[in-house]
Amino acid sequence: MIGLLITLINYLSLAFSLLLIAYVVLSYFMDPYHPVRSTVNRLVNPILDPIRRLLPQTGMMDFSPIVAIILVQVLEYILTRLLISLAI
Repeated sequence: MIGLLITLINYLSLAFSLLLIAYVVLSYFMDPYHPVRSTVNRLVNPILDPIRRLLPQTGMMDFSPIVAIILVQVLEYILTRLLISLAI
């Protein structure tokens, strides 16, 4: 059961990280009003907006997706280590 939860956490972390990467790539190549991009924006913006408020303005560069990916990876590590320690 613990192994299943760890696998689920790993897959969700990977899926969200890939969604963040897709958000960045689509922002360069796709119209903001395209249905695919607007769907990705609706999924990702609730996570990125609080990070954007905390980060200082850096001109044209938006570092919030990088910070979000790092936070997702740290959260995944903490949750999996916690579940592994509970299994022992």
